[in-house]
Order: sequence, then C-alpha cells, then structure tokens
Amino acid sequence: MALAKEQTEMLVSKFGANEKDTGNVNVQIAILTERIRELTDHYTRFKKDKSGQRGLLILVGRRRRLLKYLQRTNLEGYRALIKELGLRK
Repeated sequence: MALAKEQTEMLVSKFGANEKDTGNVNVQIAILTERIRELTDHYTRFKKDKSGQRGLLILVGRRRRLLKYLQRTNLEGYRALIKELGLRK
C-alpha cells in the first residue's frame, strides 16, 4: 500500500529541507514509518495475508538500515528523529 500523495508531501515538508527533498534520510525514514504503521493495521485485520507480510518485513529491514546509517553519521539527528516519530520508547 502506498501512501496518499498528500501524506507524502506533508512528511517531506516536515522532515526535509524543502518540498523536493525526498532523498533526505530523515524523510525516507518518516515515509517508511508511516507505511509500516498503515500495513501493521492492515495485517492485524487480515492475519492470513502471508505474502503481504513479507513486504512489511522488507520495509522494516530497510528502515532499520537507514536508522543505523543515521546513527553512525548524525547521532543527535538520530535521537531527535526517534523521539519525534515515537520509535523505541
């Protein structure tokens, strides 16, 4: 499931430097987090959708790799992003 265009634009404007800054690590992590939340809701209702759950696990792994990169390169930015997105409470 893809995010709505308005949701994506809102996340890019919130976490990016400008409206076209979709390659920023913070923006990518925010978009992946929102997709993971939507898919998690979907899979709690449809437990037998095993092929789709694989896609969810792929997204979680991609977000984890981006978070590790951000932690290595910008520790303060990593901590701020984790707090803002509500990850790792």
